[in-house]
Amino acid sequence: MIQTSEYQKRRKQLMKIAGQNSITILSSRPEFIRNGDVHHYYRQDSDFYYLSGFNEPDAMLVLIPSQKGQQQVLFCREANPKKMIWDGPMSGTQGAIDDYGFDAAYDIKEIDRRLPLLIEGCEKVCFKIGDNDEFDQKVAAWVKSIATRKGQKSKAPEEFMSISHIIHDMRLYKSPAEIKCMKKSADIAADAHIRMMQSCRAGMYEYDLQAEYQYHLTKHQSHSSYPPIIGSGENGNILHYINNNQMMNDGDLVLIDAGAEYDFYASDITRTFPVNGRYSARQKDLYDVVLQAQTDAIAAVQIGNHWNEFHDVAVRTISQGLLDLKIIKGQLEQVLEEKTYANFYMHMTGHWLGLDVHDCGDYRVDDLWVELEENMVLTVEPGLYISENSKAPKKWRGMGIRIEDDIQVSKKGPVVLSKNVPKTTEQIEQIMKG
Repeated sequence: MIQTSEYQKRRKQLMKIAGQNSITILSSRPEFIRNGDVHHYYRQDSDFYYLSGFNEPDAMLVLIPSQKGQQQVLFCREANPKKMIWDGPMSGTQGAIDDYGFDAAYDIKEIDRRLPLLIEGCEKVCFKIGDNDEFDQKVAAWVKSIATRKGQKSKAPEEFMSISHIIHDMRLYKSPAEIKCMKKSADIAADAHIRMMQSCRAGMYEYDLQAEYQYHLTKHQSHSSYPPIIGSGENGNILHYINNNQMMNDGDLVLIDAGAEYDFYASDITRTFPVNGRYSARQKDLYDVVLQAQTDAIAAVQIGNHWNEFHDVAVRTISQGLLDLKIIKGQLEQVLEEKTYANFYMHMTGHWLGLDVHDCGDYRVDDLWVELEENMVLTVEPGLYISENSKAPKKWRGMGIRIEDDIQVSKKGPVVLSKNVPKTTEQIEQIMKG
């Protein structure tokens, strides 16, 4: 769990980057109605949570560095005993100070009166420009109220700066505490994947495995970091399949892409295994191509390598495998140049991972791939998708295979945070047999 002192440190770092005589303002995520008077499960905006650790709606984070000292201020809902009867505990303004380490806290109802007073005298306003039109208009109104105030000289800021890219760059590098949360998230998801392997039988439905998965996550005070993909047979070729409602047939593969969220940090893991517990010869041949591509790609996750390097490695291995199995024809360099492999492998090999499953952070800067640095965390997830209507030889059709793990970039080489999930055909068959 992330300590209050780490959130305070992040806020201080952001204020230092924003500079003297600035004010940084971030808004919490609003609550959303699912239907009627039923709300969606509330989950805080990741940037807001990264800086505050505060998971309640109707809140505003305000940071003011100055020569007189730094101010870390939170506007939030005041604790309401009547509301707490229905909805549970609320931190309130005193809790914001005592539990979250803010210097001051005010009732969110006072935001329009108090915030202009905090903005006044600052030279620069920093916020997530363009992220939310309604919030952009609020900031403009607060600044305008200062500039047009009668009876005094205007002390309104004249500069506006977007803060999103700064926060996202901070989030790209994970602290030891964040890595620990992500490892815990991966461990929970790993056990759930194993549970699905052990319980899988022909004749079950995809949602039966989803039920097993969610049961295990709930027992560990966790929940899915995204809607799980449980695609058997041809459904494994649908990259974002989430219906999870088909019967699983003897002889088919089932592709499961499912992660957990622990203390707001996500894991993202994919395994593909046989419904009946035994890979056929052709399934094993195709699976081993994907596994070798992943093994080679993970080895390329090294400090100093550029982002796309491990993708290029995976593509080369997969292309050679497709040639060896005679699924495609030609010479390797020709296949790579013409991207013939893309008929069966059409996505990138990974993405950043953190508070969001597809976490923030640039992949290219000034048209150059970003270089990997220590304590970045990413996924490595090559796949092969040979649908029934593809032009591949008929014996290979109807198989979708992806293998995905969560990787920490380290001075000692790649660290597989999700290593507890078995992934060789022998290991998986042994677990399913037991």
